[in-house]
Amino acid sequence: MTTPEGVWSLPQEREPSAALPPLGRPTNDYIALKRLMKERGLLDKQPAYYTVRILFNTALYLLSVSLFFIIDDFRLHLLNAVLLAFAYTHIAFVAHNSGHRQICRTVRQDDLLTVLFMGLGLGVSATWWVDKHNEHHGHPNVLDMDPDIDFPMIAFSEEQAESKKGWARFIVKYQAFFYPFLILFVPLNMRLHSVLKIQRGEAKYPVLEAALMVIHFSIYFTILFTQLTVLQAIVFFFFHHALIGLYLASVFAANHKGMPVLEKDSELDFLTLQVITARNVKAHPLTDFLYGGLNYQVEHHLFPTMPENKLREAQVLVKAFCEERGLSYYETGFIQSQKEVLSHLHQVSAPLRARKQAGATG
Repeated sequence: MTTPEGVWSLPQEREPSAALPPLGRPTNDYIALKRLMKERGLLDKQPAYYTVRILFNTALYLLSVSLFFIIDDFRLHLLNAVLLAFAYTHIAFVAHNSGHRQICRTVRQDDLLTVLFMGLGLGVSATWWVDKHNEHHGHPNVLDMDPDIDFPMIAFSEEQAESKKGWARFIVKYQAFFYPFLILFVPLNMRLHSVLKIQRGEAKYPVLEAALMVIHFSIYFTILFTQLTVLQAIVFFFFHHALIGLYLASVFAANHKGMPVLEKDSELDFLTLQVITARNVKAHPLTDFLYGGLNYQVEHHLFPTMPENKLREAQVLVKAFCEERGLSYYETGFIQSQKEVLSHLHQVSAPLRARKQAGATG
């Protein structure tokens, strides 16, 4: 895959999202491609599909909760943590989709569904997630604009690695090693930012979002500390959340990490911007299920309102469309995608390790 002109480094601070209009403008090619999607019915709502999806996820969720009251062996409770992490992540997939207006007929209905699943199901502020995620969609892998490539202890460019100080610099120096451990804390980070979002008065539904988060954690901790010993409850909490972080990161990191990082003033059109910054993970029924359709990242970024069960059909059209126009379209397998993420992290932090080695030999 060729790297487009405009690939550069990533600064550490971003402007408020209100000052960040989406990059790229639709071209005739994109308009034609979207028209094709509409003609094929790929942008039509899928209420039956999502009803089944929601019922399945809810059943998994409730099954896991019920097991707390049935099993006594703590080893089985740890196995249940795997099931609960799986259920949480798939609830997150549905909330992600409703946040993109994929499910309901009206914006308000999608909003309320997102708030319900994020707040009650996950203990996360829907406003925080949707604002952050929409900013990412408008500026994928664009320096100073995409929040998904702006982390205090991870670098996605050599310049960003060089800017780190103290413990962050040490971690970034060996970030390919630390990364699998850092992602285990993703769910805790999500909760922290959710609380801060509500506290700053920036939530769209502040009272409802706060109330649902309180209800979620009240139920969660009540079950843990009444059905398990204190030590077991603490172990379960961290194990459960580590699994969620591992699952979420294995999906979301593969989508863009290691793909081109663009300058803020890039003049790429919308179609090119979305295609070259995304990585697809090759289609397979199991992969589609485990990824919640997000393995079709190119198609999802081009048409975020497209229901997930239509992305596979759209891929055939989008891939052919890109090939006809000489536009780079990248997909790889699951294992290779994870290798590419780690390889990129190792590569951009190489100058920090080289400097240490030079100092030692000098």
